Amino acid sequence: MNIAALLAGGDRRSIGRSNQVVALVRVRPERFAELMRCLWSDDPIVRMRAADAAEKVSAPLPELLAPFRAELLGLLVEADQQEMRWHLAQMIPRLSLNSTERGRAIATLRAFLSDDSSIVKTCAMQALVELTGPGAKPIRGGGAHRRVGPHGYSRHAGTRSKTALAASKTPACPKSLCAFHKTDSRGVLTLGKSL
Repeated sequence: MNIAALLAGGDRRSIGRSNQVVALVRVRPERFAELMRCLWSDDPIVRMRAADAAEKVSAPLPELLAPFRAELLGLLVEADQQEMRWHLAQMIPRLSLNSTERGRAIATLRAFLSDDSSIVKTCAMQALVELTGPGAKPIRGGGAHRRVGPHGYSRHAGTRSKTALAASKTPACPKSLCAFHKTDSRGVLTLGKSL
């Protein structure tokens, strides 16, 4: 049976047979691409359940997400369905991202902090911690010693990028999320403790 058919039916209050899909894809990981295509289904129930299943399958097997990095980052920006947003927020930190991709993901996740859904907000906060905290994955292509800062640039970024960031309209990280930056007396963003 195809995965979209397994995910269809019912309403948004139920995950339907998404756990059955998780079990299927864990046994047959070659079907992960079929599952991922369901994230773009015209049916919001199929999209929601596909996101739930993809998140569950990729938790122990994050390497399955790698071929879909660009698509997932694009979907993160485009998704307006709350269930999609919270599952994407859970999956994005599992990806190996370059500094530009990480910066875009962080900006989108920060915007999710204003979402009406408390689940979206919670998942976005967790993703921000995972992308910016001391345990964050190294920047793809940047060498193992480089870590991305809380605003999507590396600790080696120049003053110009810090000044531009400080002047941006992006809201500041909540203090509970971010102890890695501060502003100087002129209001220019400077990095706090080293990552």
